[in-house]
Amino acid sequence: MPSALSSTVEGLYHAHHNWLTSWLRRRLGCPQSAADLAQDTYLRLLQARETPQLIEPRAFLATVAKRVLCNHFRRQELERAYLQALAQIPEEVAPSEEQKAIIFETLLELDRLLDGLPPLVKRAFLLAQVDGLGQGEIARELGISLATVKRYLSKAAMRCYFAL
Repeated sequence: MPSALSSTVEGLYHAHHNWLTSWLRRRLGCPQSAADLAQDTYLRLLQARETPQLIEPRAFLATVAKRVLCNHFRRQELERAYLQALAQIPEEVAPSEEQKAIIFETLLELDRLLDGLPPLVKRAFLLAQVDGLGQGEIARELGISLATVKRYLSKAAMRCYFAL
């Protein structure tokens, strides 16, 4: 038996899918990416917990699609940075294709978990977890006190713990 939310999303899909795909195509310049992100937009609606009360369905869809679009651009930027870092690694010690995929998925998850934290908090956390620096080294690197480093690391760790 379909829920009220899925029937609402189904109605939105039938009434506005072509419009949303065109809207995304104008922003992306790529019909295939626009179709993918339109589907991601509707998938996000299906995963929502509540049925929204829609007065302006296209404005609502555009708002959700903008968030999906931002995530898409963030993912592309992260992927570009990761590929640049991989290009600097000697071939004999480069990770396998499987390892590369696992590392990239881990980076995406870390990015999602740390989203919304202030840049210095993220940087401190990454210096500790990725670069393996100690708290004193992080304090010197960032030009902050040891107490601030501890507070930042705690804040980032709590964000990761509660986001899971």
